[in-house]
Amino acid sequence: MQLVELVDENGRHQGSLEKIAAHEAPGRLHRAFSVFLVDDFGRILLQKRAATKYHWPNTWSNSCCGHPSRAETVVEDAVRRVYEELRIQADSARQVGLVSYRFEDHQTGLVEHEYNHVIVAHYTQPAEWNPDEVAAIQAVEPSELAAWLEDKNVTGWFWDVFRVFADHISHQK
Repeated sequence: MQLVELVDENGRHQGSLEKIAAHEAPGRLHRAFSVFLVDDFGRILLQKRAATKYHWPNTWSNSCCGHPSRAETVVEDAVRRVYEELRIQADSARQVGLVSYRFEDHQTGLVEHEYNHVIVAHYTQPAEWNPDEVAAIQAVEPSELAAWLEDKNVTGWFWDVFRVFADHISHQK
């Protein structure tokens, strides 16, 4: 049984709950992270979630998502999760912002109500993804992202976390 950390609207710890129970309607606000991996050319690595995922299956999203444990920092957990899903070492990982959202997955009836830490990291090696987690990957130029995703299903949270990432990138220039 995997637990997630329940939080209030300011990210303060409010207890723990089993992961699936936290995602059942109406959804409980819990801590999460979303990672954007960027290569040497500035391309973002996107992943298509595996068909076996418990929610948002077969949808495109950012490089990696997860729920941190309280045993490590959010960034440490994110780096570990990237390796578990993609077999990639996430270098220079850092948090660049926070976003809260609530989205219903109409395929499964589950709810993502998250206080999400947006993480950016660099990667250089090719992914050897875990097929239980990831169906496909694609490196995409940020300027081509909207066009590339136009005819694809994306996770409900993708554009919210992407805006945080894009705001960070715009301040780097």
